[in-house]
Amino acid sequence: MRARTTIGLAIASVTALTLSACSDAGKGGATTAAGDDISIVATTTPLGSVVEQIATCAGGTASTLMPVNADPHQFSASSAQVADMVKADLVVANGLGLEGGLDASLQQVAADGTEVFPVAEHVDPLPWGADDHGDHEGHDEHADHDEHEGHGENDGHEGHAHGEFDPHFWLDASRMATAAQTIGDKVADLTGNEKWATCGAEISDELTALDDEIRDALADIPEERRVIVTDHQAYGYFNKAYDFHSAGVVIPGGSTEAQPSSQELAGLADVIRAENVPVIFTNAAVNQRLVDALAAEVGGEVKVVSLYEGSVGPKDGPAADYQGMMRENARLISEALA
Repeated sequence: MRARTTIGLAIASVTALTLSACSDAGKGGATTAAGDDISIVATTTPLGSVVEQIATCAGGTASTLMPVNADPHQFSASSAQVADMVKADLVVANGLGLEGGLDASLQQVAADGTEVFPVAEHVDPLPWGADDHGDHEGHDEHADHDEHEGHGENDGHEGHAHGEFDPHFWLDASRMATAAQTIGDKVADLTGNEKWATCGAEISDELTALDDEIRDALADIPEERRVIVTDHQAYGYFNKAYDFHSAGVVIPGGSTEAQPSSQELAGLADVIRAENVPVIFTNAAVNQRLVDALAAEVGGEVKVVSLYEGSVGPKDGPAADYQGMMRENARLISEALA
């Protein structure tokens, strides 16, 4: 009788161990603690570029959910992509409401036990409209254009449906440097492998140097020409970091999903004429029909220049990674305004 009891306990123990191992395998494997085979998925391509650089340095791997030229506001995941995130050990998300089309999927992933790490919350995020330089020298004389509702970076459409804080932090390279260190530290805590923290620090240093490089590239733009109009409210961090001023946005709010009225476009055209804005900057990854219509409304010599806002560029181009994306944006802005 005692022998049968002992055998039964042994079988129960083996079964429990087997189930535990299967459970661990479904979440990326039991090697996660060693940090060798950790599975990381980043949502956006700018984040994915930086996460992959850290992973390469640390001897690991990472993947990016969104393809090149995806709009992070509108992208939605397939069922297979949701399954990939559920299987991952960590999902690195932008957060602060940026991934509107992914909200339900990310909630499902978190409910299924995979940690979702919203990086933007850890980089000292700015409230909407923090770049509003109403006292910007040389532009006070245009304060009477405030009646053109729906165009300023700090207007009634300022994106509060997405939360209190602006999620577009990656357009400030110094904040992406902070993000790199934060991600490295996070994975080191998760795996117990301090090389991830070391590699996060290395990539952070590279991005700090990139920030200085961008400042140098933009240095020749005179103060009176540091007034920009953009396709949507994505440049708060850029303006704050690199000393620019927003005269308005084509699509009201912090997302690309809204639609301006014809009255709003006409009002913004008046502002562009009054402030002698020479360029409208738009997103290379989205349809620029509205921006072209605005440029036609303004008339004259106003140009439309496409920048890399929410996505890196194709692999064979100058903006193939995050660093290239930011360098190319600085070059395009400098050429357009200097």
